[in-house]
Amino acid sequence: MSTNKGGAPRPRRLRGFADRWPFRRKLNLLVRVPLAVVAVLLAYLIADQTTQSRNAADAAQLVRESAEVATLVDRLAAEHQQAILLSVRHEATVGGEPSSAAYRTAQSMVNVQVQRVRDAFEDRLPETEAQALKGIEGLSSLRDTVEQGYLPASNIDPAYTHAAQGLIDGLALDRNPDLATTFTGSLLDSLLRAGAAHSSFETGVFSASTGDSNALIEFIGAIGSYEEYTHQSERFARFATEAQAAQLSGIKYTAAQSVISRQYADLQIDPGSVQADSPAEIRTSLATALDSYGAYRDQARTRLAITTSLIHQIADQADSASDTAAWRAALLLGLALLGFAVWLVLAMLVHRSVVRPVQALTGAARQVADVAERELARVADDDAEDDGPPRLREMPVTARDEIGELAEAFNQVQTTAAALLERQVLSRRNVAEMFGNVGRRVSNLTTRQLSLIDAVERGETDPALLERLYSIDHIAVRLRRNADSLMLLAGIHETNLDAGPTSLTNVVRAALGQIEGYRRVELRARTEAMVEPEVIADLTLMVAELLENAVSFSPDGTPVEVAVSASDDDAVIVVSDHGLGMSPERLDEENARLIRRERLDVVPTKVLGLFVVGTLARRWEITVALSRTPGGGVTAEVTVPSALLLTGSTTGSMATAALAAVAERGAVTGPVPSRAVEGDAVRQLPRRVSQHASASVPDGEPSAPSGRPLRRRVRGATLRTDASERQDSSRRSPRTQDAEAVRAALDEFEAAVEQAHQDTRSGDDQDRSAVPSPTPHSEGAQQ
Repeated sequence: MSTNKGGAPRPRRLRGFADRWPFRRKLNLLVRVPLAVVAVLLAYLIADQTTQSRNAADAAQLVRESAEVATLVDRLAAEHQQAILLSVRHEATVGGEPSSAAYRTAQSMVNVQVQRVRDAFEDRLPETEAQALKGIEGLSSLRDTVEQGYLPASNIDPAYTHAAQGLIDGLALDRNPDLATTFTGSLLDSLLRAGAAHSSFETGVFSASTGDSNALIEFIGAIGSYEEYTHQSERFARFATEAQAAQLSGIKYTAAQSVISRQYADLQIDPGSVQADSPAEIRTSLATALDSYGAYRDQARTRLAITTSLIHQIADQADSASDTAAWRAALLLGLALLGFAVWLVLAMLVHRSVVRPVQALTGAARQVADVAERELARVADDDAEDDGPPRLREMPVTARDEIGELAEAFNQVQTTAAALLERQVLSRRNVAEMFGNVGRRVSNLTTRQLSLIDAVERGETDPALLERLYSIDHIAVRLRRNADSLMLLAGIHETNLDAGPTSLTNVVRAALGQIEGYRRVELRARTEAMVEPEVIADLTLMVAELLENAVSFSPDGTPVEVAVSASDDDAVIVVSDHGLGMSPERLDEENARLIRRERLDVVPTKVLGLFVVGTLARRWEITVALSRTPGGGVTAEVTVPSALLLTGSTTGSMATAALAAVAERGAVTGPVPSRAVEGDAVRQLPRRVSQHASASVPDGEPSAPSGRPLRRRVRGATLRTDASERQDSSRRSPRTQDAEAVRAALDEFEAAVEQAHQDTRSGDDQDRSAVPSPTPHSEGAQQ
């Protein structure tokens, strides 16, 4: 993570994932995170309620099981009273042994209740409670001692009191965490301890009433037990209901308790006289105590009933708390499921109302992008058909929120974009029509100009003026080539179906006639391939543009080589110049421009010629590649596919027949402006001479490869090409020649060329007796 100038970290990663994530994921994250938090909270609440329900159920079971412990404490108090009573009898009896049957019965009842406690708890019996039960079983030695003779109450009371307290402490009700939340443990613990304290109070009062030697100690113990009962009753009242507290207080208001309370009050009058001085007084006090012992047993039964009733009430409260917690858990679970279902429905509705319009906007934007891309491709594609302005689908506005406003704004943008594209299409169409109109006008004007020039040439006999006319003628031919390029840029494609096949070498020669520096071009022809008629005009224009670039961007003193050869079934034209050339980056750029489709209004104006070449190459699937010429310069390699070629024709036969026909009439003479190399032999290109100067005649070319009728002569053939020729011509004295004779010789030469064409196409090598004379016309360069 980077830091800014203040040293604070920049959360790029956080912004990064927020930027990379799609809108749908962001929306889901925005909704699911709060949902997850709520789900966790609900799960916690449900788990808490479930735990409370389970703890309350366990507490209810523990409370019910504790009723057996309360009964055991009561049985142990009854055995305690019988032990004191038996001990007093031993002290008061003179001779003989008192009966211990009641004491043993009490012991049997305690032992039975101990087993019932174990059966009630089963494997859930706490370890401390198990130790307390074992302590009760350990009272056997004390029991035997009490049965055998007198044992002071001060030795009996601690054993039974400790055993009763151990039973209550063994449950650990006030320390149980599962019972702490509902105060059930404290409520039950205080109830059991209150019952045990009142039982100890009853035993203390009864023991003090017997007048034995420990009566005063028993009385003091009764006082402490009653105070403990009062404390535990108040503690119980803090956790219990008013009805439960009143029910526990009912222990003090029974008829049996009135008897016990009266005896306790009598003992309080003179505590020092509670102990008897002789066995006789002990027997008297014992008899009096035994008269009221029934009240003690009634009070014990009443106290145990109240305690048991309260225990069951506490258990019912625990069950109710368990059921309540269970219902809360179920209610929370139901609400959670209902909330999840509602959230799911709302999420789907929000998803449909937000994501779908966004997706629709994205789809519409992609449609606009596709339309724009197609428009850009159509703008760059010169051959693409113009289907008119694009039709964009309007985005439906289904909401009145921010997304609806976005949709309306997008529809406005889309409408504006469509209008702009429509205006661009219209503008492009108008520009194309303007180019086409200008091109046609220039082409028509140059055609008329060539016709006028031709008419003037035929009637002119002045060599100097005729030389100037030929120069004007050549400029007009170049001007018409520019017009053809302009119509090509406008998308106009004209094909002359009346033209016949011609050799690839003648196509190159026709291209030479359309450039200015044709004298520097050296042609090497090593193929006899013939070109289909429909591609002749475009191929001528393509080669002319490449030759024009080669001548224009190379020094005047350097030659430009043109090689025409065969490669398998294809034909290859290689144009090499020796100029400064291009950088590798520029070559890659121009080669790419030759492949991809572009329009004139999106390409640099400096590469107009290569743009024309690329357009024609893509139209006819002709491969054009630019490379560096060894030593400097640029080499253009044009591969004409076999689909555009005719096999079985020879250019040599036509040239030989034409040259033979002209040679018989002695019409070939003089220097040439360019050279042609066929095989390893260099042959000068013939040209037609003017009527008043020494010049060569045309090479017997066939009909010019163009989309319109052309003249069969090489434009510029009568122009002098070097200083030596001009000097030689100046030293020669002008000779007067018959113009009609020269024109007749030229007509015979053209007829011979036409005858050679016909013989080549038909494969007929027989001489024809009559050759139709072609109509002369005025075009000095083939295209």
